[in-house]
Amino acid sequence: MSHDVLNPTPEYLAFWRERHVCTLTTPRPDGTPHVVPVGVTYDPEAGLARVISNKHSKKVRNVLAAQAPAGGARVAVCQMEGRRWATLEGRAVVRTDEASVADAVARYAVRYGRTPSPNPDRVVIEITLDRAMGRA
Repeated sequence: MSHDVLNPTPEYLAFWRERHVCTLTTPRPDGTPHVVPVGVTYDPEAGLARVISNKHSKKVRNVLAAQAPAGGARVAVCQMEGRRWATLEGRAVVRTDEASVADAVARYAVRYGRTPSPNPDRVVIEITLDRAMGRA
């Protein structure tokens, strides 16, 4: 079932506010998918999803390698619980500025109920969303 990225149903948005481990799928340089567990925050007002990560991670390297030619790496984040599931898709870039990282960490703390330990190598994978689907 398709959803409006900027105006999700209350049920779909509520599902994205619950505490769930998610997956992030990024393209490897050879085009194959790289899927890893992550925490994700969804900001429909801005049309963004955010994933905090270490700047040395494979997922960050994949996004950086794919973002230049297309203006952003094509990625997807997904979560599921029982019969409920939700996927967000879009173009990802890596943000390193202090304000973006702090905002993403604060959003993560709200959704997951804990503030991550300080990490000077933390970055944000910021996904500009263009597709949402699922059954929540």
